[in-house]
Amino acid sequence: MTPPLYTASVPVFLHYLDRARILVHACHGRPDLLEARLAPDMFHAAQQFASAAGFSLRGTLPLVGQPVPEFPAAAMDHEGLMGRLRFARDTLDALDPADFEGAEIREIPHRAGFAELIQSGSDYLHLFAMPNFMFHLSMGFAVLRQGGLDIGKSDFDALHDYPPGFRF
Repeated sequence: MTPPLYTASVPVFLHYLDRARILVHACHGRPDLLEARLAPDMFHAAQQFASAAGFSLRGTLPLVGQPVPEFPAAAMDHEGLMGRLRFARDTLDALDPADFEGAEIREIPHRAGFAELIQSGSDYLHLFAMPNFMFHLSMGFAVLRQGGLDIGKSDFDALHDYPPGFRF
Protein backbone atom coordinates (compact mmCIF):
# COMPACT_ATOMS: atom_id res chain seq x y z
CA MET A 1 0.00 0.00 0.00
CA THR A 2 1.29 3.46 -0.90
CA PRO A 3 1.96 5.63 2.17
CA PRO A 4 -0.87 8.14 2.64
CA LEU A 5 1.30 11.27 2.68
CA TYR A 6 2.88 10.26 -0.61
CA THR A 7 -0.58 9.91 -2.14
CA ALA A 8 -1.69 13.21 -0.63
CA SER A 9 1.35 15.13 -1.84
CA VAL A 10 3.40 14.00 -4.83
CA PRO A 11 0.58 13.16 -7.30
CA VAL A 12 -1.30 16.34 -6.32
CA PHE A 13 1.78 18.54 -6.70
CA LEU A 14 2.64 16.91 -10.04
CA HIS A 15 -0.85 17.47 -11.41
CA TYR A 16 -0.90 21.13 -10.45
CA LEU A 17 2.69 21.76 -11.55
CA ASP A 18 1.53 20.59 -14.97
CA ARG A 19 -1.37 23.06 -14.75
CA ALA A 20 1.09 25.83 -13.80
CA ARG A 21 3.27 24.90 -16.78
CA ILE A 22 0.28 25.25 -19.11
CA LEU A 23 -0.69 28.60 -17.57
CA VAL A 24 2.85 29.96 -17.82
CA HIS A 25 3.12 28.68 -21.38
CA ALA A 26 -0.09 30.57 -22.25
CA CYS A 27 1.77 33.78 -21.29
CA HIS A 28 4.53 33.22 -23.84
CA GLY A 29 4.99 36.49 -25.68
CA ARG A 30 3.19 38.42 -22.92
CA PRO A 31 5.87 39.24 -20.33
CA ASP A 32 3.55 41.97 -19.02
CA LEU A 33 1.30 39.24 -17.60
CA LEU A 34 4.14 37.60 -15.67
CA GLU A 35 5.17 41.00 -14.26
CA ALA A 36 1.62 41.97 -13.20
CA ARG A 37 0.33 41.93 -9.61
CA LEU A 38 -3.09 41.84 -7.98
CA ALA A 39 -2.02 44.52 -5.49
CA PRO A 40 1.14 46.64 -5.21
CA ASP A 41 2.40 44.75 -2.14
CA MET A 42 1.88 41.24 -3.57
CA PHE A 43 4.23 39.08 -5.62
CA HIS A 44 3.96 39.38 -9.38
CA ALA A 45 2.59 36.40 -11.30
CA ALA A 46 6.04 35.01 -12.08
CA GLN A 47 6.99 34.99 -8.39
CA GLN A 48 3.63 33.40 -7.50
CA PHE A 49 4.31 30.49 -9.87
CA ALA A 50 7.92 30.24 -8.70
CA SER A 51 6.73 30.15 -5.08
CA ALA A 52 4.24 27.41 -5.92
CA ALA A 53 7.05 25.36 -7.48
CA GLY A 54 9.10 25.95 -4.34
CA PHE A 55 6.28 24.83 -2.07
CA SER A 56 5.91 21.58 -4.02
CA LEU A 57 9.43 20.66 -2.91
CA ARG A 58 9.25 22.35 0.47
CA GLY A 59 6.05 20.38 1.08
CA THR A 60 7.44 16.94 0.24
CA LEU A 61 11.16 16.68 0.87
CA PRO A 62 11.01 17.33 4.64
CA LEU A 63 8.47 14.49 4.86
CA VAL A 64 11.14 12.07 3.67
CA GLY A 65 13.98 13.66 5.63
CA GLN A 66 15.65 15.27 2.62
CA PRO A 67 16.83 18.85 2.41
CA VAL A 68 15.04 21.17 0.02
CA PRO A 69 17.46 21.96 -2.82
CA GLU A 70 18.08 25.42 -4.21
CA PHE A 71 16.45 25.96 -7.56
CA PRO A 72 18.89 26.56 -10.41
CA ALA A 73 19.41 30.27 -10.97
CA ALA A 74 16.95 31.49 -13.56
CA ALA A 75 15.28 34.72 -14.58
CA MET A 76 11.66 35.33 -13.65
CA ASP A 77 10.58 35.13 -17.27
CA HIS A 78 8.80 32.48 -19.34
CA GLU A 79 11.89 30.31 -19.85
CA GLY A 80 13.08 30.68 -16.27
CA LEU A 81 9.68 29.68 -14.89
CA MET A 82 9.43 26.72 -17.22
CA GLY A 83 12.85 25.59 -15.95
CA ARG A 84 11.76 25.96 -12.32
CA LEU A 85 8.58 23.98 -12.95
CA ARG A 86 10.58 21.28 -14.75
CA PHE A 87 13.13 21.13 -11.89
CA ALA A 88 10.33 20.72 -9.32
CA ARG A 89 8.65 18.02 -11.41
CA ASP A 90 11.91 16.11 -11.94
CA THR A 91 12.72 16.27 -8.22
CA LEU A 92 9.26 14.98 -7.27
CA ASP A 93 9.42 12.23 -9.91
CA ALA A 94 12.64 10.96 -8.30
CA LEU A 95 11.02 10.43 -4.88
CA ASP A 96 10.42 6.86 -3.72
CA PRO A 97 6.95 6.36 -2.23
CA ALA A 98 8.44 3.95 0.34
CA ASP A 99 10.42 6.85 1.84
CA PHE A 100 7.12 8.36 3.00
CA GLU A 101 6.51 5.53 5.50
CA GLY A 102 5.96 7.08 8.91
CA ALA A 103 6.00 10.62 7.54
CA GLU A 104 2.71 11.42 9.30
CA ILE A 105 4.40 11.48 12.69
CA ARG A 106 7.81 12.83 11.64
CA GLU A 107 8.40 16.22 13.29
CA ILE A 108 8.99 18.95 10.73
CA PRO A 109 10.62 22.15 12.04
CA HIS A 110 10.12 25.08 9.65
CA ARG A 111 9.43 28.78 9.28
CA ALA A 112 6.12 30.32 8.31
CA GLY A 113 6.95 33.95 7.66
CA PHE A 114 8.66 34.96 10.89
CA ALA A 115 7.10 32.15 12.95
CA GLU A 116 9.21 29.15 13.94
CA LEU A 117 7.03 26.03 13.94
CA ILE A 118 7.31 22.32 14.59
CA GLN A 119 4.49 20.26 13.11
CA SER A 120 3.79 16.59 12.56
CA GLY A 121 4.28 15.54 8.95
CA SER A 122 0.53 15.27 8.52
CA ASP A 123 -0.17 18.75 9.88
CA TYR A 124 2.79 20.17 7.97
CA LEU A 125 1.50 18.89 4.65
CA HIS A 126 -2.22 19.50 5.16
CA LEU A 127 -2.19 22.73 7.17
CA PHE A 128 0.92 24.48 5.85
CA ALA A 129 2.56 23.20 2.66
CA MET A 130 -0.44 22.27 0.52
CA PRO A 131 -2.43 25.43 1.37
CA ASN A 132 0.61 27.60 0.60
CA PHE A 133 1.18 25.82 -2.71
CA MET A 134 -2.47 26.32 -3.69
CA PHE A 135 -2.42 29.94 -2.52
CA HIS A 136 0.51 30.86 -4.76
CA LEU A 137 -0.84 28.88 -7.70
CA SER A 138 -4.24 30.55 -7.30
CA MET A 139 -2.73 34.02 -7.04
CA GLY A 140 -0.70 33.42 -10.20
CA PHE A 141 -3.85 32.25 -11.97
CA ALA A 142 -5.79 35.30 -10.71
CA VAL A 143 -3.15 37.73 -11.99
CA LEU A 144 -3.22 36.13 -15.43
CA ARG A 145 -7.01 36.16 -15.53
CA GLN A 146 -7.15 39.79 -14.39
CA GLY A 147 -4.59 40.61 -17.07
CA GLY A 148 -6.95 39.41 -19.77
CA LEU A 149 -5.74 35.87 -20.41
CA ASP A 150 -8.75 33.82 -21.48
CA ILE A 151 -8.54 31.13 -18.79
CA GLY A 152 -11.06 29.58 -16.46
CA LYS A 153 -11.50 26.94 -13.80
CA SER A 154 -10.94 24.09 -16.24
CA ASP A 155 -7.52 25.58 -17.05
CA PHE A 156 -6.73 25.64 -13.35
CA ASP A 157 -7.67 22.07 -12.47
CA ALA A 158 -8.18 20.23 -15.81
CA LEU A 159 -11.27 18.63 -14.27
CA HIS A 160 -14.10 21.08 -14.85
CA ASP A 161 -15.75 21.32 -18.24
CA TYR A 162 -17.86 24.21 -19.49
CA PRO A 163 -19.33 24.93 -22.92
CA PRO A 164 -17.48 27.46 -25.10
CA GLY A 165 -18.25 31.02 -24.09
CA PHE A 166 -19.84 30.04 -20.76
CA ARG A 167 -19.41 32.68 -18.05
CA PHE A 168 -20.82 33.06 -14.55
